[in-house]
Amino acid sequence: MAEIIEKVYTLLEPLLDGTDIFVVNIKVKPTNNLKVFLDADSGFSIDKATSINRKLYAAIEATGMFPDGDFSLEVSSPGVDEPLNQMRQYRKNIGRKLAVTTLDDVETTGMLREVTDEHIVLEVKNKKPKDTVTNLEIPLSNIKKTIVQIIF
Repeated sequence: MAEIIEKVYTLLEPLLDGTDIFVVNIKVKPTNNLKVFLDADSGFSIDKATSINRKLYAAIEATGMFPDGDFSLEVSSPGVDEPLNQMRQYRKNIGRKLAVTTLDDVETTGMLREVTDEHIVLEVKNKKPKDTVTNLEIPLSNIKKTIVQIIF
């Protein structure tokens, strides 16, 4: 599987050159179902996904990686329930509400205000005194999972 992922990544790189699109994850199911998760600094639209899907599908077919074309390909964004796993995703989500779970399983929800190479800063509303906020610095090395919260 790792070999297939590496080959797909290699085929994908030239398609993303000169764009703000980046790879979040690549998964391969035992049925040769390839799932490519992409994002973009300016947002990853259906048009972008469709374009990359067509080009990548053709590139995979041209390599003969899967005899008889025995594979399927899905290109999409990771989805709102998928955790952030790259620094670029954190930076893209500055100003959005996040739920951050630390390695000791403490979950904190707040607005992402800052991202550095070492930590993030969440603006967290305090219950007491009411309507006050605290800026909480969380080292990236202490983060287990981060999910963007959708506000309705």
